[in-house]
Amino acid sequence: MQYGMIIDIDKCVGCHACTIACKAEWEVPAEFGRNWVYRLGPANTSAGMSYTYYPGLCNHCDEPPCVDVCPADTVNMTMKDAKTGKTVTMEVAATWKDPFNGTVQIDKERCIGCGACRDACPYGARYINEDLADDESDGKADKCTYCMPRVAEGLTPSCVQTCLAGARIFGDLDDPESEVSQYVKKGAVALTSPAVQIGSNGRYYSSKKADMELLMQSAPQEMPEASLRRIMLAKMSQPALKQIKEMGLIGLAGGLFVKSLKQDKE
Repeated sequence: MQYGMIIDIDKCVGCHACTIACKAEWEVPAEFGRNWVYRLGPANTSAGMSYTYYPGLCNHCDEPPCVDVCPADTVNMTMKDAKTGKTVTMEVAATWKDPFNGTVQIDKERCIGCGACRDACPYGARYINEDLADDESDGKADKCTYCMPRVAEGLTPSCVQTCLAGARIFGDLDDPESEVSQYVKKGAVALTSPAVQIGSNGRYYSSKKADMELLMQSAPQEMPEASLRRIMLAKMSQPALKQIKEMGLIGLAGGLFVKSLKQDKE
C-alpha cells in the first residue's frame, strides 16, 4: 500500500479551508502550515493565459531525503499492518517511512529539533515548531502526516473532509481501482524536475494545459542539502547535554556548545 493524495486544480477555488482545517486539527502555529495554498498567475504560458492555485503538503515520497538525514539516535520499532496484522520491526530515527502504508512520520518525543529534515526537503514541507521546545531541543519538526490517527478510525484527512469543492482525493495509489489511481490514469502527475526525482506521492491534475504548465513551474529544481555541521552538532549535543545535566554544570563550555548549535539553526 502507498497512500497518496490527488489535487484536482480544476476544482480548487483557493478558499484555504484545507489549511484552516489542518491548523485546527493539529494546533499548527499561525506562522507555519502543514499544508498551503499559493495563488499562481495570471500569467502567460505556451497554452495561453493561466490563473490557478498550488495546494501543497508533504508528498510522503518513495525516497524521502528527510529520513536519511535525521541524526536522532535510532531505536527498534515494531509496526503493524492494519489490514493483515503482519508486523515488521525496523531500526528508525525520529522520522521514518512506514513500510505498510508508505507515509512518512515523526516521533516528536525523540526529535531533537535540529532542522536537518526541514533543510533536506525540496518541497519545503517541514518546519520546526518552537512551541514544542523542551529540555532536549528548541522545538520539534512537524509536517503533514496524512492524518493517520483519523485514517486509522476510517476517516479521511481533515483537509480532504473540509474541501467542499472536492479538489482533494486521498487513497491507495497501489490499488488500481482506487479513485487516486483513476486520476493517475487520467494524467495526474507529481511536481518533479530532472534534479528532483524522489517518488512524490502527491499528484496534480488539470484538464487545462495552461494551468498545468503554470503549476509545474512550482516544481523544485534542485535537491537541497542539510547542513553537515548542523547534523554533526545535533548528534554530538545529545550525550554532551545529558552529561552536563547529570553533573549539574551548565558552565561556559556547555553554554558555548549549545549556543553554537542554536546559531547554526538560524
